Amino acid sequence: MKKAGILGGGQLGRMLIQAGIDFDIEVHVLDPDAHAPCRHLAARFVCGSLQDYDTVYQFGKGLDLLTIEIEKVNTDALAKLASEGVAVYPQPDVIKLIQDKRTQKQFYQTHHIPTADFRLTDNQADIYQYAHFLPAFLKLGKDGYDGRGVMPLNSPADIQNAFDQPCVLEKTVPVYKELAVIVAKNVQGETAAFPAVELVFDPKYNLVDYLLQPARISPQTEYQAQQIALQVLKELNMVGILAVEMFLTPDGQILVNEVAPRPHNSGHQTIKANFTSQYEQHWRAILGLPLGNTDIKCPAAMLNLIGANGYNGVARYVGMDTVLQTPRAYIHLYGKQLTKPGRKMGHITLLDTDVNHLLSQVQRLKNAVQVVSGE
Repeated sequence: MKKAGILGGGQLGRMLIQAGIDFDIEVHVLDPDAHAPCRHLAARFVCGSLQDYDTVYQFGKGLDLLTIEIEKVNTDALAKLASEGVAVYPQPDVIKLIQDKRTQKQFYQTHHIPTADFRLTDNQADIYQYAHFLPAFLKLGKDGYDGRGVMPLNSPADIQNAFDQPCVLEKTVPVYKELAVIVAKNVQGETAAFPAVELVFDPKYNLVDYLLQPARISPQTEYQAQQIALQVLKELNMVGILAVEMFLTPDGQILVNEVAPRPHNSGHQTIKANFTSQYEQHWRAILGLPLGNTDIKCPAAMLNLIGANGYNGVARYVGMDTVLQTPRAYIHLYGKQLTKPGRKMGHITLLDTDVNHLLSQVQRLKNAVQVVSGE
């Protein structure tokens, strides 16, 4: 039995454990939250910092394999473990590059991967020299997550409220649709791409509200999106799965926004809707097994369940009966004790051959289900 470690014990780690059981993997988890969703499911759960060298190093010693469900980890400790024979995927140098949106953008530019025009800034004062470059989005180089760490700068007057840290200033581009493609590469170098999904964002929290699979795009655009995602994977030379988020412009250009070298919110629907889930595919890739079939069994939508506005405390789910009474609707709760506004608490996958009916079901369940707190 392989002993595998996951850095991060959130919902992605939870779903990785669920998929790993089928491969008879003994899963160990490290997370700073003593009440993390993985705490009762892991063979060994360690509460500790993902960014402390000694904590990560000691956790990884004695394991056969180490992977991540979040990028904010100590890559020096991972590199040391890799040098001592622990298989670390994605590779520490890949994680380190992706941790900083500044080096990400430079990587795309260097490797001729299409992306929006950008400037690098070191602090708030630095942005004034690029006033002519606006409108643009300012993104923190490090530690932005789930829509946080991004702000629009529409005019020079907005700069006074800008982040005073190293950032990427990314030119605003017209967006027709936001897409994501998850790709995978195994230890032997075999690659595979999942079908593109169409992402619809919550304007308040700047995170995915729901998605559709397959995306409503032409076959040519689908092929182009998959090829660009595979190009990013090839240039990174990484093992595992990589989620590539993209902008599709009105004139048909595809521009890479950013990537995540791990399971991703844009792939939850694959558990029910594809022959191989993103979680199984990740295990296949990092264990050196043949990659699975990524084809769609049925068109699907995935609706994020997030903490309702105005509620903080022990989570309570209202409207669950509505989900359970809906044909081909599947609930996935993440086991998080506490809810707060905008926190991802679960998701619903909907299957249907009629895309219009899928969309109407999404709206119906959005209105029927809430994550609140209290009695």
